[in-house]
Amino acid sequence: MRTVRPEADQESREPAFTVSLNGSGGPLKGWVVVDTLVDSLAMGGTRMTGDVTEEEVRGLARGMTHKLTLVGLPIGGAKAGIVSDGTRREETLRTFGRTVAPLLHGGLHLGCDLGVTPADRAVFFGEAGYDPRRKNRAVDMPYDWRAYYEPLVDCTGHGVGVAAVTALEQLHRQGGSRRVVVQGFGTVGRSVARFLEDRGHTIVGVADIEGTISAERLPVADLLALTDGFGRIDRTRLPGHVEVSDAPDAWLDVDADVLVLAANHNALHSDNVHRLRAGLVVEGGNITVSPEARTKLAVSGSTLVPDVVANVGGAAAAGLALARIVPFELPSEQRKNWVFDWVGTRVRQNTLDLLEIAAATNEDPLATLLTARRKDRR
Repeated sequence: MRTVRPEADQESREPAFTVSLNGSGGPLKGWVVVDTLVDSLAMGGTRMTGDVTEEEVRGLARGMTHKLTLVGLPIGGAKAGIVSDGTRREETLRTFGRTVAPLLHGGLHLGCDLGVTPADRAVFFGEAGYDPRRKNRAVDMPYDWRAYYEPLVDCTGHGVGVAAVTALEQLHRQGGSRRVVVQGFGTVGRSVARFLEDRGHTIVGVADIEGTISAERLPVADLLALTDGFGRIDRTRLPGHVEVSDAPDAWLDVDADVLVLAANHNALHSDNVHRLRAGLVVEGGNITVSPEARTKLAVSGSTLVPDVVANVGGAAAAGLALARIVPFELPSEQRKNWVFDWVGTRVRQNTLDLLEIAAATNEDPLATLLTARRKDRR
């Protein structure tokens, strides 16, 4: 299956605008990239790491454009990046909120991404005085953003799980349990592990910032109980039968059918892709496979479900509210199920269409799918 990025003319165009962040009332280094605007609206997450770059933020913003196009939401793609090692965290977030306040009060909505939690988002929303219900073209919902969005924290993992199950159904029509490795055990990784185990698949490896944990069957519920809010597993309390490795990228050496990448930027790259054992790779994070590794995956015959197809749940959940599509009047649990079903339906259809295109042509299936969805959105 070919997995190169969409057509060159789409990929080479410049974003709508890029803002360099230097801080208001305090020092700050970062960027906001608005890749596209639809009716003057754009949205995307905020990434805060010690090594995020403007180029990375541009790629993430382009990915947001593709995600929203594929699910048919009338909003453009954007992303923010903050360079921070995590020290003076609240001060950094408050400075960020003050600095981006004019953008938030216009047509831009910024949410969470790697390194930024819902609590962090609340800090910069508060500093900016931003509430989606009280801005230009306000969202008319009867509760605040946290009350709407926080019950949907597992929506991204749900979509990634749907993509994995759908691809497995197409690749292994005889069914059966498959062995799964989850690289990254934050919110998305934990949610995917639960989703796949609940559907009869076996989690044989997980990786966090400390290394890789593996066994013939990992007890997901036990691991969840040992994991902190940042996805770090307490090794002092692990069951005795599991193996632990701190070797670089040891998750690649675990025998598995499926690899879910739910953490690092370019986790699978040209120097380690040859170690891949899984025949199916699902991007649960943003840009977790480098362009060079994508090419090598295609040559090896492995199947890749890219981030813009699988990793759309959180973005879609926010976009559904901003576009006023969600039935806000539903009780909380029914509203949550409505959003999860909406996301799952679109992820499943996009995964099926991507695999069908790949089987029928030598053209880039993602580019073909994006072209079709752009026509649908007009």
